Amino acid sequence: MAARSRSSRPQQLSLPALVLLILVVALLYLSQSIPWSTPTSSLPKAAQPGEYLFCTWNVENLFDDINDSRNPDDEEYDNRFADNPDDLRFKLRQLTTALLRLNDGKGPDILCVQEVESKRAAELLTESLNRSLPAGAIPYTTVVMEPVTAGRHIAPAVISRLPLNSRYPPRLPNRRQRILVVGLMAGGHELTVYATHWTSRQSDTTGERRASYADLVYGDANRIFTRNPKADIIVCGDFNDSPVDSSVRVNLRTADLATTKQSRELRFFNLLEGKDPGEFGTHYYGRLVIYDQICVSPGLLDEEAWTCEPDTLQVIHEGLCDPGSRARKPWSFGKADRPVDKRGYSDHFPVVVRLRVREHQEGP
Repeated sequence: MAARSRSSRPQQLSLPALVLLILVVALLYLSQSIPWSTPTSSLPKAAQPGEYLFCTWNVENLFDDINDSRNPDDEEYDNRFADNPDDLRFKLRQLTTALLRLNDGKGPDILCVQEVESKRAAELLTESLNRSLPAGAIPYTTVVMEPVTAGRHIAPAVISRLPLNSRYPPRLPNRRQRILVVGLMAGGHELTVYATHWTSRQSDTTGERRASYADLVYGDANRIFTRNPKADIIVCGDFNDSPVDSSVRVNLRTADLATTKQSRELRFFNLLEGKDPGEFGTHYYGRLVIYDQICVSPGLLDEEAWTCEPDTLQVIHEGLCDPGSRARKPWSFGKADRPVDKRGYSDHFPVVVRLRVREHQEGP
């Protein structure tokens, strides 16, 4: 038998080549395990003492792990998450990952979420957030969600580190509308939150039902304002209308900053008013639109009790844009037939703003 030639022997990698190969493999692994975009330079930093990061976010069909035999529009999501626990865990992980990139890894202090099936679904998200908090971070202890009878089971919920006002329990002004009213306490002062999800444009093509949402919110908040013009009231959520639509400007009675501060009647300052949808768009509906909004009462624009800082408003796009789209489009979680590696977070972007509160001063 002829001797084996030297050229037929297995080639052995040199040490530098082996190190390079290991680095390449490691980089490939990391590129698959890290979200496609994780810049954090412009994300909200940690709240200082007396400051709170407020966030509203439509989290896109967050259903729980119980099969409730919902109506046809909800059944696919009800079945999906109840029968496929891996899908539910992945959905919760995506939302948790996005939220805990805010506030230096601690997440928003006050979180209003829409498209939540049940209190159980809100509790599952709260548990996921608390499990993933960094050491020393204050956990979320308040979870509020009230079931409504407004068609689809996609109501608002409030998750917060702050306690509720024990004198006034959370309430629904109308069980047929997705409007949740919650009073939160800090520094001895109450913040009244209207967490809302107005009727979609698909089921309300004229806008009449969205106008009725705005009418109810305004009328309810105006009763609080009439008793106390300095009341700190915030109205937020997915309005399914833009800041310039009549439901917002006329029915909710939004106004510019100066008018809101000076008016003897209740006006709301819309923090998204006048913003460019190309930069501040929160949803993609044929184009980028501003549907998710935060509106504040005059009490939040003074230096007493609670104060909103309008200049800190942000729509969080970083890491949440669809990598398969050239537009700045939210990376939707999608339906059950979407491959796992194509699932994002939600079809809306979160909106955040900084609030601060003065400690209650006792009289002499």
